[in-house]
Amino acid sequence: MISGDGPEAVDRLAALGQTGLTAVAEPAFDRFAALVRTVLRVPVVLVSLVDAHRQVFPGACGLAEPWNGARQTPLSHSFCRHVVASAAPLIVEDARTDPRVAGNLAITDLNVIGYAGMPLTDAAGIVLGSLCAIDDVPRRWTAEELRLLADFAAACSDMLRLRIANSALQRREEQADVRSVTAGAAFDRSQLLLRASLALADTGTAEDVIDVVRQLVTGSLDPAYVGLSLRDRTGRVMLQSGPSSPSRVVESWNRSAGSAATPPALAARLGVPVLLPDPPAVQALTPDAVQTFLEMGWQSGASVPLPGPGGPVGALTFVWKQPYALDATEQAVLTALAGYVAQALQRADHLFSRENAARVLQRALLPDLPDTAPFELATRYEPAVRSEQVGGDWYDAVRLGDHHLALVIGDVTGHDMRAAARMGRLRSKLRLLLVDRDEPPAALLHRLDLATQALGDRITATAVLAHLHRAPDGAGHQLRWSNAGHPSPLLITGGDTSVLTGNDPLLGVLRGTARTDHIRHVPPGSTVLFYTDGLIEDRRRSFEERERRLYETAAAHADLSLPRLLDVLYTVFAGTDHEDDVAMLAVRTPPG
Repeated sequence: MISGDGPEAVDRLAALGQTGLTAVAEPAFDRFAALVRTVLRVPVVLVSLVDAHRQVFPGACGLAEPWNGARQTPLSHSFCRHVVASAAPLIVEDARTDPRVAGNLAITDLNVIGYAGMPLTDAAGIVLGSLCAIDDVPRRWTAEELRLLADFAAACSDMLRLRIANSALQRREEQADVRSVTAGAAFDRSQLLLRASLALADTGTAEDVIDVVRQLVTGSLDPAYVGLSLRDRTGRVMLQSGPSSPSRVVESWNRSAGSAATPPALAARLGVPVLLPDPPAVQALTPDAVQTFLEMGWQSGASVPLPGPGGPVGALTFVWKQPYALDATEQAVLTALAGYVAQALQRADHLFSRENAARVLQRALLPDLPDTAPFELATRYEPAVRSEQVGGDWYDAVRLGDHHLALVIGDVTGHDMRAAARMGRLRSKLRLLLVDRDEPPAALLHRLDLATQALGDRITATAVLAHLHRAPDGAGHQLRWSNAGHPSPLLITGGDTSVLTGNDPLLGVLRGTARTDHIRHVPPGSTVLFYTDGLIEDRRRSFEERERRLYETAAAHADLSLPRLLDVLYTVFAGTDHEDDVAMLAVRTPPG
């Protein structure tokens, strides 16, 4: 059992019951667990509630069967009970050697090795369970990971508190026989926050956050305008509400200094809600906003601060075209909504920073291209659109002599900064081999594979290495290539395309793999196109169908300049919604 029969245990079990959550999947908490799993990059995340005899998982992502179907375990399989008992986080690097959890059946039955659990509490601070991140290998949790997990636990606790408050509100209204319309309005306001926790979890940018807030309050509080303001580095509070903000409001309020008496500036500076139920209150509390209220026909408003680690980071502002006094419930709703918004903005900033770092690393690792005359050369790289991570796609070109180029296209497995770093190591090794060894492509890829495995560098990748040089008979040029599991290049001659087939296993898979060279004559004025699979991958269509379309499109636009040809192929096949990185390299031989 987790606790005795004292008053605290009774209160805790009562609060658990008021959440209405049991051993059944709750979509909102499942999606919340999925978000945490994505951000922390762990195999399993659980929202675990612990009662006297078991733990239940209303939210789970990555949990194996039969546990995911059962959504519960006995306490013999619970690390989270330690979080409840101590009312403190439990951080375990290797459960097999940690005396606090040694012998727990979750180690063998659920493969829990690395564990980080943060308390989930009700409004009174009673610990109801744990938001936990689980790894199946030993894990040294970073301070940043634990900080993010604690922030997520605070948001998850808010979701639990809202469910409890909702339950209590419904009971009070039933006891008092409040009219159904009143109960419906109060219920709608509390549901707004439940919707907010779900909708804001899917946001990735500040613009996404703004759009979600505006949609959430429309139809419930029905303000005439919703504004989001953030502090800049100088302390000024600037409107960030995008094109929906009236230009007069933006110009007037952003022109004011950080000490201005506008609703958002005052809320952000003081850290308390600024309530303006009527025009006299606007005049008394925010004189710098009076003219704007008159011009816009506004008669009331409210600004609530956005909490941050070092104090308010901005404010949410709502205005109405009629006098409007927020009651206590509405004030609590807006304050809680501001907390959700602040956490969403922090996540968006974190994801943006990580995305920028990954993209900067990826682009830094891509080479500056050499002078390739008499050949024309063009390249294009675009990171995945719908991910904060980049991968290991790369291209390269090395001049080996007059009329002699080495051309490379490749894709290291993975979609994060580690994949980009592995790509950089593989590219550097191959470059060294290209300038040190006068050998055909198959021999060089074989050496690259052996060297990578001998050095213990666990890199799995696809690649094509090609040598383009003058044909032995002097008529045009010759392409010699070797392909390690990569999409086949295209030879485009006039309006025709041919696929340069021939495929060996991936790099880093089999030791001592024999590799094969292939040779093709390249007529004058022909184009060879190399690309990674991100160009033509599409969940809605087969890879083979997309390949056929690529051949047709490339042939139809063969007369374009190389940069323009790559632009067309990217627009037609990847566009603005590709899920994987895209790299392309095109080389054109001189005309006869």
